[in-house]
Amino acid sequence: MKHFSRWEFLKSTGAAVLGSALPLSMVKVAFGAKGSGEAFHFGYISDAHIQHLKGADFVRNWDRGLIRAVQEANLLTPKPDFFFFGGDLAQLGTKEEIDHGLEIMSKLRGKVHYVMGEHDYYLDLGEHWEMKLGPQHYSFDHKGVHFVVLNSILTHDKWTHRPWPTPMDRMKAMARLDNPDGSPFLVGEKQRAWLKQDLDKVDKNVPLIVCSHSPLQKIFAGWNFWTDDAEQVQELLKPFKKVTVIYGHVHQIQYQQIANISLHAVMATAWPWPYPKSYTQAKNTLPVLTVPMNRADPFFERDATGWQFIDWKTGHAAMHYQLPNNKDRVVAFNRKSGRLEDLRYQNPKNRIPPQDHF
Repeated sequence: MKHFSRWEFLKSTGAAVLGSALPLSMVKVAFGAKGSGEAFHFGYISDAHIQHLKGADFVRNWDRGLIRAVQEANLLTPKPDFFFFGGDLAQLGTKEEIDHGLEIMSKLRGKVHYVMGEHDYYLDLGEHWEMKLGPQHYSFDHKGVHFVVLNSILTHDKWTHRPWPTPMDRMKAMARLDNPDGSPFLVGEKQRAWLKQDLDKVDKNVPLIVCSHSPLQKIFAGWNFWTDDAEQVQELLKPFKKVTVIYGHVHQIQYQQIANISLHAVMATAWPWPYPKSYTQAKNTLPVLTVPMNRADPFFERDATGWQFIDWKTGHAAMHYQLPNNKDRVVAFNRKSGRLEDLRYQNPKNRIPPQDHF
C-alpha cells in the first residue's frame, strides 16, 4: 500500500502551507468499472459551520478553517477531477451563513458537488440551499464509478412541522449536540424509493460511492450520530460488489465495515467532537466499531483534524491520516479478514488509552 504525503500533493507550494493541517480529504480512485482503466482523484471538505455574528462579522475560527482548506485544496497536485462538500456549510442555516460559505467555496478551483447537512436545512427546510445549489439528492457517473448523494438528515414530518414558535427554534433544537428535543435522522421513504430506481439502472459490478452527511449506520443516538432507516438503505447497497459510504457530521475519525459496505467519516474544518464513548450525560449505546478511534485530547482545538488521503484501490477505501498532534495512521481493507483494519492499532495491545475525562 502506497504511503501518501502532503508533499506529493502539494509539491508546488512552500513551507507555510505544508506546515498547516486542516481537514481535507483526497480520494484516489485507482480503478473504476471493469474495462474503464481510468484512475482519478477527488477532494472532500466538510462541516465548516460558518456562523454569522452581525453585519459582516462571522466566527473567525470556523471561517478561517474553511478558507485554509480551500487554499490548500487549490494547491493539490495532481488536480482533483472534482470536490465534494460534505454538509453543514452553515451553523444556523441563515442566508448570510450559506452565502458567506459559498463565497469562500467559490475560490475553490474545480467543480463542487454539495451534500446537505442538518445545519443547512432546518431553518427554512432547504429552500435557500436549493435555490443556490439545486436538488438535495442526486447521482452521477464518472470514469466507471457511480456516485450517489443523499440527504440523510430528514426526519419525521410530525416533528418537522410541529407548531414551533419560530423556524429558528426548530433549527436550534436540531443543532444541539445532545439534541434533547431533536428527532432521529432519516433518508426517508420517498428518497429510498428514488435510490432504488436509480440503482436498478446500474450494473452491480460498477463501483458505488455514496456521500451522505449523517452516517448510514447507527452509532450513537444521544448525539444523533444515527440514521434511523440505515438498515433499509444498506439493503439497497448490498447487491453491489464494491460500496463505499463517505460521510461528515461526526467531526472525528470513524470507519466501519458492514457486509460489503465500507463506511468512512471525514473530519471537519470547524472543530473536532470528543469520541461519544466519553460522553457521560447519556448511557453509552455505541456498537463495536471496526477499529476504535483512540483520539488524543478532546480539549485541543485541532486534535483529530488534519489531512486524510483515501486510496480507493480495487474499490475498497484505504484512509491515510496525517494528524499534526497525533500519530499518523492508515486504515485499509484486509482481503484475508474481509474488513477494514488499522495497520497500527488493530491489535488492542498497540492502542493508546482512550480519553475518558470529558
